[in-house]
Amino acid sequence: MRRSLTLLGAASLLALVAAPAQAVEAPFNDGWRMTTGDLKGAEAVAFDDAAWKPVTLPRAFNEDEAFSRDIHDHSTGITWYRKRFVLPAGQGPAVGGRAILDFEGVRQAGEVYVNGVRAGGHENGATAFGVDATKLLKPAPFVNVIAVRVDNDWKYKERATGSGFQWNNNNFNVNYGGIHRLVRLHLTGDLHQTLPLYTSLGTTGVYVWADQFDIKGRKATIHAESQVRNDGAKPRTFAYRVTLKDVDGKPAGQFTAPAVTIAPGETKTVSASQRLSDLRFWSWGYGYLYAVTTELVEDGKVVDSALTRTGFRKTEFRNGTVFLNDRAIQVHGYAQRTSNEWPALGTNIPPWISDFSNGLMVESGGNLVRWMHIAPARQDVESSDRVGLMQAMPAGDAESDVSGRRWDQRVEAMADAIIAFRNNPSIIFYEGGNENISEAHMAELKAVRDRFDPHGGRAIGSREMLDSKVAEYGGEMLYINKSAGKPMWAMEYSRDESARKFQDEFTAPFHKDSPSYNRNQDSMVVETVQRWNDYWVERPGGGERVSAGGVNIIFSDSNTHFRGDNNYRRSGEVDAMRIPKEGFFAHQVMWDGWVDVEKPRSHIVGHWNYAAGTVKDVLVVSSTDSVELVLNGKSLGKGVKSDGFLFTFKTVPYAPGTLTAIARDAKGKEVARDERFTTGPAVALKLTPRTGPGGWKADAADIALVDVEAVDAQGRRVPTALDMVSFDVAGPAEWRGGIAQGDSKGAAKPTDTPVSASGEPVTKGPAGVDAVTQYAGSNRKDDNYILAKALPVEGGINRVALRSTLAAGKVTVVAKAEGLKPATLTLDAVAPPAEAELLPVSLARGPTPSTPAFKVRRDTIKAVEITAGSNAGAVQATVDDDEATHWASDGQLANAWIEYRLPRSQQVDEISLKLIGWRIRSYPLRITMDGKVVYQGEAPKSLGYVTLPLKAAKGSRLRIALTGATADRDAFGKIVEVTGAKGGFDTGAEKVKTGGALSIVEAEFYRKR
Repeated sequence: MRRSLTLLGAASLLALVAAPAQAVEAPFNDGWRMTTGDLKGAEAVAFDDAAWKPVTLPRAFNEDEAFSRDIHDHSTGITWYRKRFVLPAGQGPAVGGRAILDFEGVRQAGEVYVNGVRAGGHENGATAFGVDATKLLKPAPFVNVIAVRVDNDWKYKERATGSGFQWNNNNFNVNYGGIHRLVRLHLTGDLHQTLPLYTSLGTTGVYVWADQFDIKGRKATIHAESQVRNDGAKPRTFAYRVTLKDVDGKPAGQFTAPAVTIAPGETKTVSASQRLSDLRFWSWGYGYLYAVTTELVEDGKVVDSALTRTGFRKTEFRNGTVFLNDRAIQVHGYAQRTSNEWPALGTNIPPWISDFSNGLMVESGGNLVRWMHIAPARQDVESSDRVGLMQAMPAGDAESDVSGRRWDQRVEAMADAIIAFRNNPSIIFYEGGNENISEAHMAELKAVRDRFDPHGGRAIGSREMLDSKVAEYGGEMLYINKSAGKPMWAMEYSRDESARKFQDEFTAPFHKDSPSYNRNQDSMVVETVQRWNDYWVERPGGGERVSAGGVNIIFSDSNTHFRGDNNYRRSGEVDAMRIPKEGFFAHQVMWDGWVDVEKPRSHIVGHWNYAAGTVKDVLVVSSTDSVELVLNGKSLGKGVKSDGFLFTFKTVPYAPGTLTAIARDAKGKEVARDERFTTGPAVALKLTPRTGPGGWKADAADIALVDVEAVDAQGRRVPTALDMVSFDVAGPAEWRGGIAQGDSKGAAKPTDTPVSASGEPVTKGPAGVDAVTQYAGSNRKDDNYILAKALPVEGGINRVALRSTLAAGKVTVVAKAEGLKPATLTLDAVAPPAEAELLPVSLARGPTPSTPAFKVRRDTIKAVEITAGSNAGAVQATVDDDEATHWASDGQLANAWIEYRLPRSQQVDEISLKLIGWRIRSYPLRITMDGKVVYQGEAPKSLGYVTLPLKAAKGSRLRIALTGATADRDAFGKIVEVTGAKGGFDTGAEKVKTGGALSIVEAEFYRKR
């Protein structure tokens, strides 16, 4: 990031305070005009664009459709953008330097014209690109014209090759067309540091990293290198100086490399390094960043400078575990669509909104976001730096490996993304594919990483890749994987959907799970806890082979790849306006720790406002040993604990008042509590504003969020309120509204799916090409109140957005609902500052703790010899730490046994098994120790591993035998998108027939501590 200035529009001159020939980075987002349609001659300087819509970038032309339409129905076509501006005197081309237009993102393909001449373009729609406009711009007072033609066709083909782009996909990559990310203008002298715009300009920019860490001593060696180019006519000799300032702007170090000489037209990489002390290391929830200024100093004067905001952290990937700053951290977070979009805004949001959204991930306990399919926006990457959220970064794919030009496109996108983001400390993983890729392709991507980011401490891998010798991490989409070597973490899990509006079966609109994956909030919490517990049970501290964790799909409801009744996906832990659902709070409880839970919490699921006579199960999510429920001072006893964190209180009769959950540790000491109060009826509306740290800026791009609540006489939100609220807005603002279930036109269809007498959903047709089963009552055509001036609160709350205009002034918002006292709010839209303000970092969680992240709770016992009733040559596959191999008996029940000889007579407390077909296949088992039965029963079906407790018995020969025929029947219902068409739900069930065969992927033996 270079020094930031504001470019004035049309015939105004750029006001600069910099010394001549200094590099300048200026936002280039205001003063544009936009129109749709492929207009002939729109690139020409004299073209009349007076009737076009004035916009401030980013601005997708079809933003109105975000969440109002199915992704497949998003508008496509040609969009034109034009901007006029005057170059400053004494900068860039005016002094022999360069002028670079830096586009963070254009979807899908953009052609850039400068003063009527095509200057460059970009077609992949996923990564940033640059256009060198030096020779085409004219000095002041000439009014230069930039015109950009954008084509967002789903079927767009690369012009030179005729190849489409794999990630231009109408399931996964929502199509907000046009210039949908920010633009910058870079002006440099003839001697300058380049920009990280590799494929478009062939340049790599600045690279800053640290090594030789002493985390406890707060020391590290800091390195900086810059690619420098001399575009002048004579050799230049300069020194390379690096200066660091801490998060408060105080000096943190300075070092200089010896002078170097660079010839005319030459490009050279220069570097410097220094060991520094008293460092603060970037960490989870601790977005500590340094301002690193790299300068070219000639004859004692700075002739070029670049500012990189970065942080330093140490990473390791070993023993099946991720380590951050020498502390183990189990991955828990979210697989989030890269669009990270908002209703009626799409990706057209200011940076503080990214901080608000990404900061909520951290607040929920998330430590990693896995962006999906394409490279994230620079805005989201930098936001994750600030809030302390680790990132897994893809570059471009859909699902599956590809070949030929489509593979080359993926390699190019990965190179661009790595170079663009190698200074961002939050990037921890590079993702080579959303499914497994060949070893040769993985090696090719790894070589790109090693070339451009050899020192960044980032692992590169891909989804699946369980037996890869090249990938540095792996993990499947839904299932639990373990490893003693490279980390294995689930790329997507807990895939069911639940709208925020549907609280439980006893709260209007009384939504039952129908079909099973289309849940209410109570049911969704149960699913959320069950799914995470599968990973938490296998966390570090539980033996040599562990799970590195997993990420839940998704964080916020998305306009991509829906599966339920709506035209958007409702799997989020927050809704599309980022209002939390119950799962948000469940994750706060389960994820408050690096590995083991470190801060006990409890959360009562739902509310306590019911009709007289209601009897319901009360659920409490708690990380403690026991939970007691108290209603109006009377104890209702202790809850039944299941799935590690869920406490159930069956058939609790409702009575108005106060419901309290008192959580205690193993010694009976209270360590956490939560309460719910019965509110009175809604009597009024309440409005609460949310704006950026510097206020609401009148730049025609900033957003103000306004929360609207229905409250009782004491000002408490009424959690059952569904009132329709109408809004009036006066003043300089553009209404963008919010989202709610249904249709603003009054044509809403029933949302609950009908069920048959057996309780199964009534289908109205088979699954379509999008792998979505169609159910009667589906609301695929609802507009979800997008842009509506009247929309209901859901659960007593909703949220709307207003966009500023270029006019400063007061904006008044009035909210009204029938029978409720109205609410009025006044917002001030203020003139933006002359220079862009740095957003604050979050240091909420503090630096990396020095204490252990987990307690070792069991030890692995290894066998010294393995025998079997059949296929004895393959028995080592059951203990080889490779989930792509397995042993299976010959199908004869008498031979369906395997025996492990231990090094000495001892007690084994638990066996952990991964059995072929684990999700769908039943295995009646008998386990003996020296002939004594220590387990008898059917091994539970699972999403990976199942742990079987053994009766106490010492011995040295542990035998696992099948006692009856195996059979297949899915234990996990309709997990849509994971079908039986591929490899028996990817469990390997197709490899071994049902019947008399015992088949084991991995077997582990443990002694508890």
